[in-house]
Parts: sequence; C-alpha cells; structure tokens
Amino acid sequence: MRFHRVIGHETFSFPDLRRLMAKASPRRGADELAGLGATRETERVAAQLCLAEVPLSLFLEEPLIAYETDEVTRLILDTHDAFAFAPIKEMTVGMFRDWLLDYETSPTMVQALAPGLTPEMVAAVSKIMRIQDLVLAARKARVITRFRSTIGLEGRLATRLQPNHPTDDGRGIAASILDGLMLGSGDAVIGINPATDITSRVIELLKLIDEVREAQAIPTQNCVLSHVTTQMQAMERGAPIDLVFQSIAGSQKANATFGIDLALLAEARRGALSLQRNPHSTAVMYFETGQGAALSADGHGGVDAQTMEARAYAVARAFDPFLVNTVVGFIGPEYLANGKQIIRAGLEDHFCGKLLGLPMGCDVCYTVHCDADADDVDMLLTLLGAAGCNYIMGVPGADDIMLHYQSTSFHDALYLRQTLGLRPAPEFEDWLELKGLYQRSSRQIQAPAEPRTLFAGLPLVLGGAR
Repeated sequence: MRFHRVIGHETFSFPDLRRLMAKASPRRGADELAGLGATRETERVAAQLCLAEVPLSLFLEEPLIAYETDEVTRLILDTHDAFAFAPIKEMTVGMFRDWLLDYETSPTMVQALAPGLTPEMVAAVSKIMRIQDLVLAARKARVITRFRSTIGLEGRLATRLQPNHPTDDGRGIAASILDGLMLGSGDAVIGINPATDITSRVIELLKLIDEVREAQAIPTQNCVLSHVTTQMQAMERGAPIDLVFQSIAGSQKANATFGIDLALLAEARRGALSLQRNPHSTAVMYFETGQGAALSADGHGGVDAQTMEARAYAVARAFDPFLVNTVVGFIGPEYLANGKQIIRAGLEDHFCGKLLGLPMGCDVCYTVHCDADADDVDMLLTLLGAAGCNYIMGVPGADDIMLHYQSTSFHDALYLRQTLGLRPAPEFEDWLELKGLYQRSSRQIQAPAEPRTLFAGLPLVLGGAR
C-alpha cells in the first residue's frame, strides 16, 4: 500500500508500510547509518501524519519482514490473540494513541490488550508520541513477576546488582556484591557479565553468588550473563542457575548471528525449569536487548531500529521472562548519537515492552565516545522512574570497569527511590530491615549497627580460592 501526504506545496510519498515506519521514526543514528530515516523534518512529519491514519489491523495483513523467511514474524502472527485485540481492532494508530492517554483508560484495560498487540503496532504508536505520552501510557501498563522477590509492584523500584570485574576475580566481585547489598541494591538479580565465556568459570561465579545469597538468606536471584549454550552446559554440570540469560534481537537472521533461535531458547528454559530452583515460579529467563542490534548484525531487513527493537520483545514474551531490559546506549553513538536520542529511545523501549506485557527494566547507559553525560543519565533515570520502570542497574560508581561503559550506580537507585517515594521489592525490603540496613518508617538506607557481624560467614567466600 502506498501512502501520500501533502504539506504546503510538497507531496510526500511512501511506497509501503515498512518505509513509512522508518521515515516516521524520530531521528537516530542507526536509521541514518542504514539509509532508512527521514532526510529532513518535513518528511518525518509527513510520515507521522500518514502513520497516524494507518489502521492497526494493517499490521496483521502486511508483515514488515516476510512470514515465510522469518521465524520471529511467524511467532508474532501465529500467537496473536484476536480476542484481546477486539476492543481496538477498528482503531487507527492515532486513535490508539488517544485511547491510551484517555482518562477513562485504566491500567487493567491496557494490561488486557497485551496478547492482542504486535510489536509493530506499539512501535507505530510510539513514533507519534511525545516524551510525556510515553511516560504516562507506560505507567498504565504494570507487569509483575515473581521468583524469590516480586518485581514490578506499584510504588516499587528494583535493581540488578552488577558486580563485574575485568578478570572475574572472586574477591573483587564479592566486595562489589557486599557494597551493593549495603546500599539496598540487588532485589531484581545479582547478575555478573563474565570476562570470559568459559563453562568452568561461569560455574565458579554462580557458586560464588549462591554462597553469598544462601549465607544470608537474601531474597534475590542469581545470573551469570554468558551465552545461553554455556549456561546450558553449566546446568548439565550441576551449576546453581536461577535465571538463564540471553541477548536477543527482532529477526531470525539477527538472532542467528547471536548463535540462537527460538528452539534453543525453549530448550534452555526447559532446562532451567527442571532444576526447580523455585518450584513456585516459571519465570526463569532474563533477556537483554538494544536498539541497533539487528542493524549491527545485518539482520534488520530494511526495518527501522526502534521497530526491530520492539520485535525483540515478541521473542522475549514467548518465554515468560522474569526480567527484560534494554541496554539503551551501550552499542554506541553510531546507533544512538547523543544523550537526546538515548533518552527518547529508552522511553520508547520501556513503553513498547510494557504494552506487550513484559517486565521491563532499563540499563540507563552510554559509552565514553558518545555525546552524552551524567546529566542525560539523570534525566532518563528520573523519567523512567515516573513511567513505572521495573528495575535499573546498580554498578559500583556507575562505571563498569569490565564492559567499559557508564551506567547507573547504587546511589542513583537511592536517589530515585527517595525522590519518587519508591521502595525495594517487598521481600528484599524485609531483609534489609532485618539486617539493620533499612529504616522502614523513613524508607532510608542506614549504616548497620553491627557492621563486623552483619555478613558473618562471608569471609569464607572473600578469602577462598575464588
């Protein structure tokens, strides 16, 4: 279908839905690098006006990537819930935006839509939204998951404690874990990015986290963010894995460059469930994504970066994840050129994931060669807190010394909780109070009364061979 819009004395034409979506996308480096974005603002506005008039049902009739050649497209269309879609099936993209922002549209109504929405629908509506629209609508989409802690409840903000070390040194990692715990971080997961993707090393790191967790009965989860096949080998060797991690993208071709497909992810999930680390929860997966991943893998198929990112959420949704987050500024300025683009992309990703029914978090981050700084992090962090983001990262000093990028710190989480009146996950909050680290009445982290005995038993970990 061809789309046209007249602005002044100019007529703008868009030959198909895929190119209309790309031209309507707010400016970002990835689309310009791929030659997909609007060449000037007038063209972008024309495309957004056209997109607002597109019926939502058209996205079911015209896949942006061919059904026959892409298993992600097949997943999206084959699992679409027509009953859930029925309340909005006659709407256009613009009408859907108005409905989401309407006073009468409740969180319950938004949540009920999730199975009936496709990634392309939510990506389309995000392209015609302002920042405040993305915040308000995402706040209506509350997604709650449970393992040892409960993530996503109203008025709560969790963190992933990220104690990475450039040589996987156990003492350095354990010290960072203790630092984060004493500052109230770690209720979403204690998750390590290993410096080397070696099965034996992954097992050592998992045991380290698990010893710390069990020694103090901490209500959290462990994860070592190696490749999914390495984690599967670790499971076969008896490793104590709570959550299975994998980076994912929005097309079959892009996922193939990651060394994965849907069948492999399903096998990994079955393996994790068989461990019965928590027999009361089936949410055993943790996924990370990022705008530009499909372009970097030459697997975007002519689709803009933000829509490809939303398609990755369809992959995540199929596996009932405990955690999903966009690593929004990690890939670099070639894909998100500056702080403004990172802020916009982070809010788009959070909005799209939440509408699709995912427990969305965000790694609010940037690389050192990007035109961004700590002020940009503070702005996106605060906006995500207002939007109801499930969790953020907790990195010592906000500086990941293994991955070499800037993220959010334990202190950033304290800022956001204090400013917006947010609290840790309830089980973790109880544990913090039990340990004398937290004053519930004032909701403040405090120094422990007995710091020498607070983590009794942990010197064995800190001083051991690891």
